[in-house]
Amino acid sequence: MVDTSLVMAFDYGTKKIGVAVGQAITGTASPVSVLVAKDGVPDWQKVEDLLTEWQPSHLVIGLPLNMDETPSAMSDRAIKFARRLTGRFNIPHSIVDERLSSFEAKQLTGVKSHQTLPSKRPLDAIAAKLILETWFRQNE
Repeated sequence: MVDTSLVMAFDYGTKKIGVAVGQAITGTASPVSVLVAKDGVPDWQKVEDLLTEWQPSHLVIGLPLNMDETPSAMSDRAIKFARRLTGRFNIPHSIVDERLSSFEAKQLTGVKSHQTLPSKRPLDAIAAKLILETWFRQNE
């Protein structure tokens, strides 16, 4: 049984990594922030700061698949990121299909590109929220 008292999710990208947190008991998540990445590598100190602040028991990383369920060019990079998170911080992780999370985030907000929303919550963080809520539904 996975301890899911608090779970943190990541929408991995080569330039931005969205972050969200949520609780399995409610099955809901909230966007937290967006980490800047350089060729897919985040500032690991900022990742550590978030993990220290939120103290998640589990991590969820979105897996970018093609619409036909085959791995995308980013799939291996997202898996590598997930393994690095667990290796560095000793927090178990799960991978969840993230197809359409960014599209759905745009639909929910009416935003046409990766711009900052009036609430100061960028699309990447909202996509991470949707990824986490998908994971909660799959693990009910």
